[in-house]
Parts: sequence; structure tokens; C-alpha cells
Amino acid sequence: MAHVPFTHLCRLCLLASAASLIFPSLGSAVEFVIVGPRAVGMGGAGVAVTTDSLATYWNPAGLTQSEGLDIRAHVSGQGIDRGGVLDTLDDIDDINDSDISAANQNRLQGLLDNLNGNSLSALAAAGLYIKGSWGDHVLGLNVSNVGTGGSFTSTPLTAVVAGGELDINGQLQVNFLEARQVALSYAYALWEKKVSFGVTAKVIQGAAYNRGVDVDDAEDDFDLSDELKNSKTSYEFGIDVGALIRPVSWLQLGVVGKDLNTPSFNAPGGGTFKLRPQVRGGLALQPFSATIVTFDVDITKNKTLLPGIRSRVLSLGVEQGLFEVVFLRAGVLKDVEDAKSQFTPTAGVGLRLWALQFDVGAGYDFNERGVLGSFSLGLTF
Repeated sequence: MAHVPFTHLCRLCLLASAASLIFPSLGSAVEFVIVGPRAVGMGGAGVAVTTDSLATYWNPAGLTQSEGLDIRAHVSGQGIDRGGVLDTLDDIDDINDSDISAANQNRLQGLLDNLNGNSLSALAAAGLYIKGSWGDHVLGLNVSNVGTGGSFTSTPLTAVVAGGELDINGQLQVNFLEARQVALSYAYALWEKKVSFGVTAKVIQGAAYNRGVDVDDAEDDFDLSDELKNSKTSYEFGIDVGALIRPVSWLQLGVVGKDLNTPSFNAPGGGTFKLRPQVRGGLALQPFSATIVTFDVDITKNKTLLPGIRSRVLSLGVEQGLFEVVFLRAGVLKDVEDAKSQFTPTAGVGLRLWALQFDVGAGYDFNERGVLGSFSLGLTF
């Protein structure tokens, strides 16, 4: 069987090489991307606990809960392989297309049946985040790339004999939206920081792309950097708002609404990709001075770029600080709307040396269907 070029793209998505971000079908919405290694290490929870410059993404109200200047660069990514798509593509690559026996054709059809109805998705983000505080007033800025997307079978794949060789009818569909954005946040705290509000305004350049890929077309070598030249770009304005309540010193409650004005971007061949509003809530408990327990939940049921797949993620995490130098993290996340989603345990570590902050986080579901990772480098003054 001919080499399957799409496999290389899929593996890059799963490893989340955040330079390129993949995405969806027309009129779809995006999932809530987990941004930053601290959130990754704590199971994807960040709405009520993020107070550094990454709060410009998670919840702008959280910017008020820490003082000083914070500068942070990060890369994050997540991939989900539903039904073993990557392994199936490798097995198809090993098929001898010169063997047109009924047994070999049935073997190929069995592999194609596994692709039918299964999908691969990827979410990724990268950027530079900055915040500065002046009393109860805080400003934040980020220049970032956020995306989500994936592949699925747009038409049923079937094994046939053509020209004396095994062939495949049908295609894999690849869709993506790369959201390149410049975001400015403002946050204000009341009553000794017991109540905080924040807003983020974003100018977004959306690069939309959708294409069918022949599974057995060896000449169609899928190179994402080349494919991006065929994307369609358009500009939109987006707005996020957030709130944070701290009724007692050991409890914080947060909520954020993202893309409330439903930014939409022109897609190749007509139609639009839409960033539909997302609402996520969270809470953070601090039972001891160096211990934080946090929980997030998607309040909205988010559509995705894959047919029939919805996203509503539950996240639970804990962080234990050691001498304010080392921070150990662990957590778990689950997409309760995706029947094929597995519980994904996560872990991470942070290291603070004077003004320098280094963080890394990762997760894996041990069923080879989900992986995520992130690292960041920051300066705090």
C-alpha cells in the first residue's frame, strides 16, 4: 500500500508542535484549549487559580490577585486519537496493494472500517504574555496563537480493486482555524481584592483551511507549512469577560466567558468558521499555605470541528509548594461529552529561582488516545 503522508501531520498534532494549529468544519466552534504548564499539570484547571500573565487567557479577573510585572512565554498542545487512528494508518501503510486477493482486500476494508467513524483532534497554543499592576488596576497583554482542529472521514472509506491493484475510495478530511491574536486585558479589584472583574479585547487574524486527503495518494505528501499557503485569512474582533470572588482567604470562585461576540472567519470555498461563546467556571481551595486544590468545568457544551463530537471538560488538580521554590502538581481531566474520551491523569513541576520561573506539565491517558504537554519560561518582578 502506498505511503500515507497524513500520518506525519497526525503525529505532529499529537505531539502538539505549537508552531502550527489545526482545525474544523464549517460553522463549528472550538474547544477550550488548555494553556500553560501549570494548568496542564493540574488537570486543565485554571479559571480560579491563574493569577500570572496567563490570566489574560484563562480569566482576566485573576490578574488582580498578584502584584508586580510578569512576563511569560509558553507552548502548549493536546492531541486525542479516537479509535487508534494513527496505528490504523500505519497498518494501512503496510498493506501490499499488489495483492488483490479477497483476504487482503478484506484486511484492508477492516482497517478502513476502523477509520470510519473515528477521528483525530489537536489543540495547541503558543505566545508571549505580559502583565503589570498599579494598585487595584491591572493591565495585561498577550501576542499568541491558539488553534484547534482535526481529521475525520468525510465519506465512508471502502477498499476496491482498480487497475490491477488495491485502492481506496473516500477521503480523510482535514480542517483547521489558526487564531493569531493580539489581546489587551484590563482588570480591577474591589473590597480588598475580594471581588475582581476583568475584560479582554482581542484582534484576531483567522487562517482557515479545509481539505480532503486521499489516504493512499503517495504523491499528495501533506506538508503543513506548504498547506498553510492555501488557507484563507480574515480579521475579527473578540471579547472575553471574567469575574473572581474571594469570600474568605482560602477560597476563590471564578467564571469566564470567552468570544462572547461570536467572531467568525471566512473559510475556503465559502462559509465561515465561528468561535462560539464559551463559559467555564472554577474554584480554588487553599487548605494550607502551600497547598492549592482547584476544579474547573465547562458550563457550556462546546461544539468542535469534528462531526458528532462535543466537548465539556471536567478538571481537577492540586499543587504543593516546597519552600516557595519547587511546586509539584497533579490532576485529572475528562471530557464528559465525548464517549470515547478517557480519564487523563496529568502532572507537572515548577521551579522558581529569584525572578526566573520555569514550568513544565504533561498528561497521558494510558490508552494511547490522548496526550498533552506544555512548558513555559517566565520572569516575575
